[in-house]
Amino acid sequence: MKRPVDIHTHRLPRIPGTAIVNCYPDVFAPKEGEWYSVGIHPWYVPAAITSNVRCEMNVLSSLIGHPQVLAIGEAGLDKLADAPIAVQIEVFEYQAQLSVELGKPLVIHLVKAVEELLKLKQRLQPANPWIIHGFRGKPALAQDYVRHGFYLSFGEKYQEESLRTVPAGRLLLETDESGVPIMELYRRASEVRGIPLDRFMEDMQENIDKVFFKR
Repeated sequence: MKRPVDIHTHRLPRIPGTAIVNCYPDVFAPKEGEWYSVGIHPWYVPAAITSNVRCEMNVLSSLIGHPQVLAIGEAGLDKLADAPIAVQIEVFEYQAQLSVELGKPLVIHLVKAVEELLKLKQRLQPANPWIIHGFRGKPALAQDYVRHGFYLSFGEKYQEESLRTVPAGRLLLETDESGVPIMELYRRASEVRGIPLDRFMEDMQENIDKVFFKR
């Protein structure tokens, strides 16, 4: 199978195997030649841990060993979501523990909960990669995440200085829900960082191999 260049999208790629497609556990139906991430998004966590949520957790647990599932996520914390943050933390921590057990990366959706996430990472001390997806924050926040061992994935919109400040070995790219082709995002990012596109793509492929394929 091909190696992906788009680490997070909600659309099947035009060329099979060139993206990691995100889906919810109860709709996971892998197509031949594709890669996936599977997880419980904080937007869909209810106000309390119900039997339905526990069922989703169990379904997720049964899926993450699938050879086409490269990552767990989007897991996350979102203070604009309806569920209380304590409930979100419980669901997030469950997914984080699963990702540790299998050594697969955790793709993280984060909104206004940096402190809570850093405390969780410090407490859990995961050896597997944690990826902040769709990063749009300021350079200082990017540097703080890098110091704490995170990878940062950039999409269509971001602060250019933040993209420049992330070390090459901690950087990934994604389309998420954007219609902009992933290769256009690579071209833009290489220009922002001031390096040739072919070298930039080599750097990113090294990261993808290290994060998603070497366990």
